[in-house]
Amino acid sequence: MPEDSNRDAYNIPPTRTPVPDPAEFFKTVCSYIIDAPVTFVREWIERQQAKNKHYYYHQKFRRVPDLSECLEGDYLCYYEAEAQWRRDRMVDKEIVEIVRERLGACKQREGPNQFQNCAKEAELLVQVTKAYQDRYGDLGVHGNSRTCLMKQKHRMMEERK
Repeated sequence: MPEDSNRDAYNIPPTRTPVPDPAEFFKTVCSYIIDAPVTFVREWIERQQAKNKHYYYHQKFRRVPDLSECLEGDYLCYYEAEAQWRRDRMVDKEIVEIVRERLGACKQREGPNQFQNCAKEAELLVQVTKAYQDRYGDLGVHGNSRTCLMKQKHRMMEERK
């Protein structure tokens, strides 16, 4: 009895067992059964990957001598210069494509105002395309570093005249 009198004196409500909320119970069970193991495995995988972190960047090739710098009969130098020329051609082709895509995106974005707002991109495309055409134009599908070098030599001779 003295307990009840103390409760009344301090206005403490009587103790009751709380009714469990089914949604809260389901959430807690799912947290322990599904979320905890998945989180543990993911964090473990991330720790393992952090230990063995590899950076994947573009492959960097060393610059080799140009075909004009190769000694006569040095076939390995010829091959390396040809491979270097092919990589340079692919890079230049991708540059032209990227600039072309930027111009297309600008035209799409600007709509009717494309002629005044995309003039910078259009001028850049003209310059890049002209540079690509000057270097690789008229070589055909089977063009190689030797024919490109000869084309460059002939162009330089014409400019001197």
